[in-house]
Amino acid sequence: MLRSICNFLDEFLKIQEVEDYPNALNGLHLENDGNVTRIGAAVDASEVIIELAIDRQVDLLIVHHGLFWGGLNRLVGAQFRKLKRAVSSNLAIYSAHLPLDLHPEVGNNILLAQALELGQPEPFFLYKGHKLGFAVSTKIDRAELLGRLKRVLGQELWVCAAGPAEVHRVGIVSGAAGAQLEQAKAEGIDTFVSGEGPHHTFVLAEELRMNLIYGGHYATETFGVRALAEQVSAQFALPCLFLDHPSGL
Repeated sequence: MLRSICNFLDEFLKIQEVEDYPNALNGLHLENDGNVTRIGAAVDASEVIIELAIDRQVDLLIVHHGLFWGGLNRLVGAQFRKLKRAVSSNLAIYSAHLPLDLHPEVGNNILLAQALELGQPEPFFLYKGHKLGFAVSTKIDRAELLGRLKRVLGQELWVCAAGPAEVHRVGIVSGAAGAQLEQAKAEGIDTFVSGEGPHHTFVLAEELRMNLIYGGHYATETFGVRALAEQVSAQFALPCLFLDHPSGL
């Protein structure tokens, strides 16, 4: 069952076609004995999430941020504890990073764009040969847009309101895309939505006369893994659940 699910995911997400950060290692990170009876979805393959998955009898965990972001590391400390616990509990872990962000059906960016109900999203923000985000041409008061974002994300926003009060083109790239504000501007965006970004983007947004909105790295990236787990659940007639462990960042 595990191999069939992984083959389905690899093809559905086009894992081999999407270039990513070297340490993302998209695909199966850790296999089990091949049996899958319950699927869990989470943003991060953290120690807390692995414990939650085991406690709730999950044997396939699908995550957005995988096990190996730090690159080549010794298997000591937390890394050893996580792997030992997962292996001893027969927990398989599958990770999808940029292939999930940009996916046109279950991706973080398309689902956030659709949830805001602004209009028809279209791919934008070329990165590593693929359009990573989605943009929407619209006409909406900035305050209304901020209200919708707060409701959809379920948390407070960080806002630099340096752009137009009437928004005409919204760009959405989940996670930590704030540093790419100039690229968004060059692609005709007046209001850029991401999860987080560095300090200098406040000044940059002011100078570019853009609205910059950070909704939280975690909050903007819960959409994809939920939808992906539900897709697998429907395809293979397996129960699934979302394991929520928000960082607030």
